[in-house]
Amino acid sequence: MIWIVFALLVVVLVVFVSCLKIVPQAQAYVIERLGAYQGTWSVGFHVKVPFLDKVARKVNLKEQVADFPPQPVITKDNVTMRIDTVVFYQITDPKLFTYGVENPMMAIENLTATTLRNIIGDLELDQTLTSRETINTKMRAALDIATDPWGIKVNRVELKNIIPPSEIQNAMEKQMKAERERREAVTRAEGEKKAKILEAEGAKESAILRAEADKQSAILRAEAQKEKMIREAEGEAEAILKVQQANADGIRMLKEAGADAAVLKIKSLEAFEKVADGQATTILLPAELQGIASIATAWKEGAKQ
Repeated sequence: MIWIVFALLVVVLVVFVSCLKIVPQAQAYVIERLGAYQGTWSVGFHVKVPFLDKVARKVNLKEQVADFPPQPVITKDNVTMRIDTVVFYQITDPKLFTYGVENPMMAIENLTATTLRNIIGDLELDQTLTSRETINTKMRAALDIATDPWGIKVNRVELKNIIPPSEIQNAMEKQMKAERERREAVTRAEGEKKAKILEAEGAKESAILRAEADKQSAILRAEAQKEKMIREAEGEAEAILKVQQANADGIRMLKEAGADAAVLKIKSLEAFEKVADGQATTILLPAELQGIASIATAWKEGAKQ
């Protein structure tokens, strides 16, 4: 009898402990009583009624990520491509999430595929490849409205990969290669153009410097020639001045020595002779000096004999 009581106490204790529930953070428990929705337990300590209440579903309230496989879609210009999407969602109502749809993840996947086909069907290939942000925004808005009765909020939708057909990929690669080669050719042409411009500017600068050098050289030669001519003229003038000064000094000394007018005239004639410098020069003399000149000539010849 004692063992039976002990066994009953153990069973009651086990049942009581099993009715104690602690809901962790970021989770919610959907409770059913006799198969009907009873309530939603949030974070904390809870006690259920034995044999009547049960935890129908444990719901994760964190933001979750659903990565769906690539889906075939057809663009407006009849190009078939494959696009895989990533959906970021969060459960906002555990009751609707539990009772709103049989398989929420399958429902979201199918809804994503159909929405994507509808959006891509209105776009051409080039628009599809360059309008990711627009497609993401349209899909998020459409999915958020459709999943609201299921207690799910779609926060973001991203196109993970856009895979066009192989022939289009090859054509795109060839186009990219041609565009890259064109940019490289343009870059080389610009480089050669700049090099030629620099070379022409260098040649121009060199020609200007040579012209300046020739100009300075010509100026210096002209100044040197001018200086030479000035110095030669000054030398000749100084020589003439000295000769005239010497003649003047000789005449003055003759006067001081008491020489008569005839001697002075002869000295003047000798000065004319020096001026002529032995060249064939015709000197016109006054009549009264001709006689004196003949006497002087005869005197010189007698002195030589």
